[in-house]
Amino acid sequence: MKVSNLLYAVTMGKWAMMPQYLIEYKAVVEKLLSRGYSAEEYAKPFSETNPIKFSIAGSASKIAASSQNSSTNPYDDCPDDSIGIFCISGAMLKYGTMCSYGTMEIADAMREAIDSGKLSGMIIDTDSGGGSVDAIPPVVDVIKYAQSKGIPVVACVDLCASAAYYFACQCDEIIAGNSISSEIGSIGVMMSFRTNKKQLADAGIEDHTVYSNLSDWKNLPYMNAINGAPDEATRYNLLKSEELDPLAKGFQNAVMACRPKLDQSVDGILAGRMFFAAQAVENGLIDAVGGMDMAIQRCKDIRSNSIINKYLNQ
Repeated sequence: MKVSNLLYAVTMGKWAMMPQYLIEYKAVVEKLLSRGYSAEEYAKPFSETNPIKFSIAGSASKIAASSQNSSTNPYDDCPDDSIGIFCISGAMLKYGTMCSYGTMEIADAMREAIDSGKLSGMIIDTDSGGGSVDAIPPVVDVIKYAQSKGIPVVACVDLCASAAYYFACQCDEIIAGNSISSEIGSIGVMMSFRTNKKQLADAGIEDHTVYSNLSDWKNLPYMNAINGAPDEATRYNLLKSEELDPLAKGFQNAVMACRPKLDQSVDGILAGRMFFAAQAVENGLIDAVGGMDMAIQRCKDIRSNSIINKYLNQ
């Protein structure tokens, strides 16, 4: 059931995102729980009626990426050595829902473009405050796949926070779209959830969950968080140490490995702080401020330099 992906991601998922996005999705959940959407509305993924589109640098038109039901390759008419521009915007989720494309769908479209042999570079036009942690791997994987084929990947970013920065830092370069609104950072992980115990109790409903004597650790971090630990002061400690801290540490390690010029001495740079474009360049979070034209040129330059270096090292 399509809606289950959205409900689970919003109510129980681990998030690398700005809190404003979480508030937005909670409003969606409220409508889902109150049956504010019809079954027909939430059963259809967004991509069914709005096919993923990509652009070719230098062209004013957009091309719809092929779907599983299509017998034609949308890249057949693209010129050789094209630079494909794909957009990732809004809250990132792994699977497509009634609200948005999933990163699995976007990554599949990117992979098809790479396999067409038509691309010499790829730009990810990014305007996102992050999303669910499981939405990150599909984009990271396709970035690495492109790079393994000798195709440079440049992120052109406006808002690039949390999960969006996780994949952007894997790109060959990150270019801020402008010096006015572009913000980058929010390296960190969070979790948000609600309980309805009071409403159930008021309705005379009791929940009973029984665990095996051999399963005393099963769901323990979560159960401590919703029911209260024996020591109330440590209620969320297991959830942090077992679920969130390993993800946050992995995020930090990925950024440090991909951004060797990152100034780790800047307060909060690896702990969730946001920076406007000029600060982000100064602190090593991104490479330059220049917009899409610069991103396209840098794609071409990186590709040319790679070909020259390969020739010289033969």
